Amino acid sequence: MWVHGDLHPANVVVADGTLAGIVDFGDVFAGDPAWDLIAAWLLLPAGTAARFFDTYARADEATIRRARGLAAMKSLFLILMGQNGDRGLPGGKPHWGPLGHAALERVLKGV
Repeated sequence: MWVHGDLHPANVVVADGTLAGIVDFGDVFAGDPAWDLIAAWLLLPAGTAARFFDTYARADEATIRRARGLAAMKSLFLILMGQNGDRGLPGGKPHWGPLGHAALERVLKGV
C-alpha cells in the first residue's frame, strides 16, 4: 500500500474546517497503512479517533496500535521541532511545539 508517511498539521491544507489537500509528498513510500492512520491523533480534534476508526473500518486492532505508537513518535518529533524553533536553531519551527503537545495528549488519552 502506498502511504504518505508524514501526515501532520503542517502537511495538510484545510479550508472552512474541511480537509482540502495534502502536501509534501517527500515521504511517500510503500508500507504499513498505520503511517497514514496517525492522522486520527495528529490531525483530528480530541475525542474523534474512535469514530475515525469506526468509519474507516479497515484497520484491525494491531494496525490501530501501531498507528497509535507512530502517532506518539510523530508527536515527539513535532515537540522537538518546536523546541528547536524556540531556541532559534536551524530548521526549528516554534509553532509545531503546541501541535505536538496537543497530539501527544490525545495519543496518551487514546482519544
